[in-house]
Amino acid sequence: MRAVTRAALATTLLALAPTLAVVALSGPASSHGTMTTPASRVYTCYLEGPESPDTPACQAVVALGGTQPLYDWNEVNIANAAGQHRSIIPDGKLCSANRSKYAGLDLGRSDWKTTTLPASGAYTFRIRATAPHLGSWQLYITRPGYNPATPLRWGDLEASPFLTVTNPAVVDGYYSLSGNIPSGHPGRHLIYMIWQRSDSPEAFYSCADVVIGGTVPSPPASPSASPRPSTSPSAGASPSPSVSPSKSPSTSPSASPTGSYPAWAPGVSYATGTRVTYQGVVYSCRQAHTSLSGWEPATTPALWLAV
Repeated sequence: MRAVTRAALATTLLALAPTLAVVALSGPASSHGTMTTPASRVYTCYLEGPESPDTPACQAVVALGGTQPLYDWNEVNIANAAGQHRSIIPDGKLCSANRSKYAGLDLGRSDWKTTTLPASGAYTFRIRATAPHLGSWQLYITRPGYNPATPLRWGDLEASPFLTVTNPAVVDGYYSLSGNIPSGHPGRHLIYMIWQRSDSPEAFYSCADVVIGGTVPSPPASPSASPRPSTSPSAGASPSPSVSPSKSPSTSPSASPTGSYPAWAPGVSYATGTRVTYQGVVYSCRQAHTSLSGWEPATTPALWLAV
């Protein structure tokens, strides 16, 4: 009788093996998110193209840690933070969450790409949610006199967050946090985001470089295309894709004298204001970037504006 039972159990487990394997692999590899409006450092560098970033700061990130941290832009996290952020993340390691994989994000540089914010008033901060979780978001602003050429320290931040939001709804893959631009902070600053899950001790972190006091906010860097697949460190990080978009050695296409525009194509470096045609419609580039398959103008309103 026991032999029959063992045989039945073995048959059942064998039948369930593929399902169990999928569950085991999908749990830790689901990834989570980062701030996209204003764009975090890791997301900005990802948009530039991990294999060949545009800006010196992002090039330095790749030189220090390779391309994989940029493909894993939604994993700047600590699995067991449990709200103990200040005690487990030392000064100078805030942007990387003290993870050596993301050490390039901590580099003290004055040339990090910035997002221009209004001098004051209402503003909607957006976080890309590749795996939604319940929790709370706290946004901090650096103190007046902040120097981006030095790695971020806890003492560089104001003592209290200027915005705290709990359990916002996910709409079209994004959390939207409505608040106000911090008053009394004109000029160059950094916004530090802490996302502490309430259904787990895990927390996520973002550093976004901004200039407060512009008249018009920069277009949000939030393409609707799904991010490249990547593997969570806990499940074994996969190597960067061997094929990546190549940059055009020449400048971005511009309008011809006849008023026609070149067709949109992947793997091209487009400057802000460049016009292209796609499916019979003319689009204007809202933010400089290198195009990728899946980021067609019709599906990425954050990057392209129909004219």
